[in-house]
Amino acid sequence: MEFAVNPGCNSPICLVNVMKPSYTMLGAISLDGRRPVVTDAGTAIAVRHGDQAEIELKLLAPQGSLEKLREAACIVQYARNRGAFHRLETVYYDTPERLLFQHGMSLRVRRSGKNFIQTLKLAPNGAQPLSRRQWEVPVEGIAPDLARFPAEEIGDPVAALSNDVLVPVFATKVRRHARQLDLPDASVEVAFDEGTIEADARQEVLSEIELELKSGNAGVLFDLGTQLLDAAPLQIGTRSKAERGYALAFDVAPSAAKAELSGITADLVVDDVIALLVGSCWHHLLKNHAVAEQGSDPEGVHQMRVALRRLRTICALFRRDIPSPAFLAINSEAKWLMRQLGQARDWDVFAGTTITRLVSAVPDIDLDGLRKAVEQRQKSSYGTLHSVLADPRCSRFLLSLGHLAERRSWRNEIDSEALAVLSQPIPVLADRILERLHRKTLKRGAGFRRLDIHAQHNLRINLKKLRYAAEFFLPLYAAHAPAKRYVKRLAGLQNSLGRVCDIGSTRVLLHTIAQDDQPALHLGIGAMAGWLARDQIAVAKTLRKSWRRFKTTPAFWGR
Repeated sequence: MEFAVNPGCNSPICLVNVMKPSYTMLGAISLDGRRPVVTDAGTAIAVRHGDQAEIELKLLAPQGSLEKLREAACIVQYARNRGAFHRLETVYYDTPERLLFQHGMSLRVRRSGKNFIQTLKLAPNGAQPLSRRQWEVPVEGIAPDLARFPAEEIGDPVAALSNDVLVPVFATKVRRHARQLDLPDASVEVAFDEGTIEADARQEVLSEIELELKSGNAGVLFDLGTQLLDAAPLQIGTRSKAERGYALAFDVAPSAAKAELSGITADLVVDDVIALLVGSCWHHLLKNHAVAEQGSDPEGVHQMRVALRRLRTICALFRRDIPSPAFLAINSEAKWLMRQLGQARDWDVFAGTTITRLVSAVPDIDLDGLRKAVEQRQKSSYGTLHSVLADPRCSRFLLSLGHLAERRSWRNEIDSEALAVLSQPIPVLADRILERLHRKTLKRGAGFRRLDIHAQHNLRINLKKLRYAAEFFLPLYAAHAPAKRYVKRLAGLQNSLGRVCDIGSTRVLLHTIAQDDQPALHLGIGAMAGWLARDQIAVAKTLRKSWRRFKTTPAFWGR
């Protein structure tokens, strides 16, 4: 949760709840902030007097395209009027030692006309990594006044700071055109923002659209986003203006993020669990999109592929009992994006893990030729990757995935029997899914020593599905001691098969660069080929041991 000023309150500091980033909240919001909000799942959200919920989707637009987008059919058709233009000037502050930044905080003062508002944001907590607390209070001018914040509530380092130790870090200058859209089932405020982020001599262009839900179902934001995508090649914005400003000022690259625990509980029905899991995959993808795009950390591409595999597993787990066309459509696009990310991931593994291990094992062999050739291919693969992430097809997929989670589109075009499954408590279906996958995995692994590469590959695919399913449903079996042991052994077996897959991929990549006629390169290729042969023998022994341990591990479900 974050906190913001309630304009209708007469006390010096009036706080209302705000969801940030707002697309973390599923369901609908009410026009009257004092009434409870009822989500699609039928759950009432208690809302105190003065509270509000903000749901917002950010879209990045090519420079110079906002004028055209303002006149898009979906905007003109539903706009209440021509809207209003505002100039927003914002300055972000910190100490010379960047003390606030080190604590994950940001402090800004924004001017709009003659009004000044200062805002302090705290770092997300571990339980809600996408939510941030925020305090907003009016000030007299563009300089901050820390005394107006509730210092005891905020704590250090703010409580120990004085105004005179703060210095400007970066600024944003934005020209905003805001319009109110009245759609059949929702009310939305759309803001077209264009301007700059400035940090000393550095400057970054801002050109984006913010869609904020005022009432109705959040799925309408994705409907609008998809229609706007027909007018310009938009991308979903995954970082706030503040995050982009700090990155510009401090040269800080975004960090990759792993998947969060599912948070499934036994009292949830199947429909709610699907929404929870799909939404989790969507956030996992978005959190790593900027990392992959910048190429600052190979883990970004890896985590995007993990998110896509988890998403495809969700589609496979549920479509047997709920044969919805929505699962087929999402799975198809997820498969496409996974393949597009695959080349960059293969070269990342080669350039990082594989060559590093070889250098440690044979330090006397000159591998510079091989390393340079691999790094060149790795760089080239990221050029291709940038084009894929900027492709409207990728943006459309991400929007459709958000739409799927909000609208729960898997309910469409299914029979009454499948609809009945959606209303069942999740433990029954979880037992059935895990048992089915477990049996299929044991069947594929029969005669393990005699499995060829193709059979091992099919087994690995099954193991991934089983592992993700076990991790999804693990909270339901937290009281069962064997549950974590089962997942740990399953992960160990999957990782061993993954090493076999990496060896095969590396050999393909070696063949690709072997076309270059350079003696130093071929020396490295020969050393790598010998190392891979040795590694394959070692992995085979580990693999057989991992399989024996796994197949004798008792199941933890159905108890």
